[in-house]
Amino acid sequence: MEAATALEMPSGSTLKVKETHTADAEGPPASSRQESSSPIPQLLPHIEGEAGFAEHLGHLPTRYSRMVSTSSELCSSHPRRLTTHSSLSFHHSEHPKIWLPRTLRQTYIRKVGDTVNLLIPFQGKPKPRVTWTHDGCALDASRVSVRNGEQDSILFIREAQRVDSGRYQLSVQLGELEATATIDILVIERPGPPQSIKLVDVWGSNATLEWTPPQDTGNAALLGYTLQKADTKSGLWFTVLERYHRTSFTVSNLIVGNSYAFRVFAENQCGLSETAPITAHLAHIQKAATVYKIEGFVQRDFSEAPKFTQPLADCTTVTGYDTQLFCCVRASPKPKIVWLKNKMDIQGNPKYRALSHLGICSLEIRKPGPFDGGIYTCKAVNPLGEASVDCRVDVKAPH
Repeated sequence: MEAATALEMPSGSTLKVKETHTADAEGPPASSRQESSSPIPQLLPHIEGEAGFAEHLGHLPTRYSRMVSTSSELCSSHPRRLTTHSSLSFHHSEHPKIWLPRTLRQTYIRKVGDTVNLLIPFQGKPKPRVTWTHDGCALDASRVSVRNGEQDSILFIREAQRVDSGRYQLSVQLGELEATATIDILVIERPGPPQSIKLVDVWGSNATLEWTPPQDTGNAALLGYTLQKADTKSGLWFTVLERYHRTSFTVSNLIVGNSYAFRVFAENQCGLSETAPITAHLAHIQKAATVYKIEGFVQRDFSEAPKFTQPLADCTTVTGYDTQLFCCVRASPKPKIVWLKNKMDIQGNPKYRALSHLGICSLEIRKPGPFDGGIYTCKAVNPLGEASVDCRVDVKAPH
């Protein structure tokens, strides 16, 4: 700090003392500190002329540094203002220091084609020397632009490429003092596709697949693989699994009768690979052949000789009205049915019509006359035997 004090001269001249407090200046004695609290004009008697001023100037306290400035025109007849300056050259300085933003204290990740625009504040007075390096080498001026201000530095890349990845170091130097900050920049892009995918085996409704990792991971760690399937009927792709880290997988629950193709994508922080390899062969899911084992068992024998379960019933009819006779027989194998009248075979006689269906036997007598009455017999014959039933038919004239 500097302080100026004016000394009034009797002749009208003023002495201006510039007071400077410095860290390395000698401190005054205790008596001087006490005296300094009083106004300076009280320290000096009245001075007349240049000789008296020069004599008493030596009585000023030692903690004041003095510079006396006067002109050749100073004379006792003409009052002049005589100014004394006490000054010490003191420069306000700041050590170099860099304030690195929190977001740049870890790896700064950008995608290919993005803009990189980093503003790094710093301090240092007088103006320090600011330099940037990339992996220990000077920056490529054709790709990276730098603007250094009084209190900050800007690193600018218009369209970042993977070659711009690396460690950037900012150095702020002021004399022998230096502050540095390191920024790791990583420029990434989508990974390349897996090199190949192969159908290893198909059994039942399952298919086993294997693939090889991509050659280019896009300058970033892989997050995994995405596997998709498509059947030949619809041709639509459906995702089977995502972000799978192994390079082999068995797809289950495939539909019987369909044929499937498979493809696999690689994925990193930028997304899926733009293309994906497809299996060269289709997985045909065929219906498994079923073999039935027949257990041996004894066949039941249903063969039996004819047996009438419902016999013929006697009846009386009127001349000219059709009459039907019914009976039921059971036999295996199927028996041969023979109709008799008075023990005479009437098969083929157009006056009679005989039917047999599911063991029910019937005989129709068409418009019977007085001579159609008698004993009718139904006989059933098969290889195991025979059986017969009889009935009596009476024909009456109408009244």
